[in-house]
Amino acid sequence: MRNFDFTPLYRSTVGFDQFADLLDRTFSGDVTPKSYPPYNIEKTAEDKYRISIAVAGFSDSELAVETRENQLVISARKSEEDSGSYLHRGIAARSFEKRFQLADHVRATGAVVENGLLYVDLIREMPEALRPRRIEIASANTVIGKAAKKKAVTKAA
Repeated sequence: MRNFDFTPLYRSTVGFDQFADLLDRTFSGDVTPKSYPPYNIEKTAEDKYRISIAVAGFSDSELAVETRENQLVISARKSEEDSGSYLHRGIAARSFEKRFQLADHVRATGAVVENGLLYVDLIREMPEALRPRRIEIASANTVIGKAAKKKAVTKAA
């Protein structure tokens, strides 16, 4: 197992502690990813994503989709009302819990079950305060530029 020291990262950056924690959890966890149930993560548009999970055999009431602190948690609990004896049971119907770490400003917009697949739609919504904005540069020859220059001169005096 590899161990990484993120101390230099903490010394020279501000606000990236979630990223370092994510790397730490990734490298300290199990080497082989849990593959049940199978899932896909796809980018459907510039700021839209979709997670598809195979949930054949589960009803809508047995599935749960929650978001907690930048984390999407998808779980299923199979009821034990199993009648009959099986000669072979190849369809997995065991309970599961999948966790997906969400980036800042990513939220789930909806979930739907269709043809044995659970689709969870996600969107990245950047707040207006974080979006790039253009600052107009006033020329010294314009009225606004002269007013700004005059204001700067009077403040300096």
